[in-house]
Amino acid sequence: MLDIFLTTKDATATPIWLVRAADLKVWCAEHAGAGAAWVETSGFKAESGKVLLIPDGSGGLSGAVLGLGDGSDPFATGALVGALPVRTYRLAGNLGQAAENAALGFALGTYSFTRYSGKPREYPRLVLPDGIDGEEIGRIASAIFLVRNLINTPTNDMSPADLADAALTVANAHGARTKIIVGDDLLTENYPMVHAVGRAAEIAPRLIDFTWGREDAPKVTLVGKGVCFDTGGLDLKPSSAMLLMKKDMGGAANVLALAALIMGAKLDIRLRVLIPAVENSVAGNAFRPGDVLKSRKGISVEIGNTDAEGRLILADALTEADSEAPDLVIDMATLTGAARTALGPELPPFYTDDDALAADIAASATAASDPLWRMPLWKPYDAWLDSKIADVNHVSDGAFAGSITAALFLRRFIDKSKAWVHFDIYGWAAKPRPGRPVGGEAQAIRALYHLLKRRFG
Repeated sequence: MLDIFLTTKDATATPIWLVRAADLKVWCAEHAGAGAAWVETSGFKAESGKVLLIPDGSGGLSGAVLGLGDGSDPFATGALVGALPVRTYRLAGNLGQAAENAALGFALGTYSFTRYSGKPREYPRLVLPDGIDGEEIGRIASAIFLVRNLINTPTNDMSPADLADAALTVANAHGARTKIIVGDDLLTENYPMVHAVGRAAEIAPRLIDFTWGREDAPKVTLVGKGVCFDTGGLDLKPSSAMLLMKKDMGGAANVLALAALIMGAKLDIRLRVLIPAVENSVAGNAFRPGDVLKSRKGISVEIGNTDAEGRLILADALTEADSEAPDLVIDMATLTGAARTALGPELPPFYTDDDALAADIAASATAASDPLWRMPLWKPYDAWLDSKIADVNHVSDGAFAGSITAALFLRRFIDKSKAWVHFDIYGWAAKPRPGRPVGGEAQAIRALYHLLKRRFG
């Protein structure tokens, strides 16, 4: 459990009231006197994430009020950590189902990326509300911090080799069995598109593969895009588009964090994790627009644009995932700008042709306050990937439906799996919100963890 949490009651803990803007007058009526007068004097309006410290008669602190605005942000408590003096607090009143998110939001507010600058600091502590599992909240917060740290680390310290080391740390912590295929061994073991995308980089491409859990348990395989930096290849990105490309391994980061949650909770799953880790670089041996690559599945792929490299490495990994006919394959990738154009940075789309799975994911997303939106695998667009010289082109020649056609390309590499779902995530918080600073961000893993606990817990 995180050391910011206390599980025992503390009579000296300072109360924090969570108040919606529409309920502020009611709160003032219930706390008539100095507290209500101070709210009026300060001009506090209970806007989301705003914190008001309530003084006592001797100049000390009697409590704090956190504004919730319209109540739409479940993690507004993330604003508390930076606004409160270091001491022990409790959440006042009956929070009901909001208590779990309130505790998680408080934990998320303690995050900062300090690898290169900044100093460790002391944080206020929170007495957990009744019925809240501090161990579980700690696991979830730690998984989110793992995602953020991995994505925020620049590529000079998060190369394919460093990403493999990070994966080994997660796997070894839970006794998983690991295998890593590096460089030209990818050709020997038939991962030709992973090799082709990563071969121009100074640090060799690799496939990270680990398994955990009893062999006869339901099989769940996670596949994460691990492009540690994306120049665009010979279809070179402009410099402005390269600035955030350290985050192009966000799918791998989220998959590792989800795996850590699954193993930490000891879910009854035969878990397998596959992460193709590469840099998409420029050199004389880089793959080219117009090349035809052979895939692990045997499908020949014409390269329409070297800046659409993620789906190539995922295709080889998905083929291997599919070979075991698992009960569920989940792939996660920072795949297309089209997904951001359609839904923005905070609402990742997902694709599946399993309606029951889609309904379960939607329900879990709501329950976990982890927003997701189903998008269609619109089969008529599959023809947009036709090639005159190969089995398929990996991109269409038009500007429309880029996230859908990417998902349709990946769908070609799934045959045997009982269910498959693809998440086109952003992996980055573009604007600060309470407990969610600008930088790398976990997306979809809380919803997926909720789903897997329900199905296999």
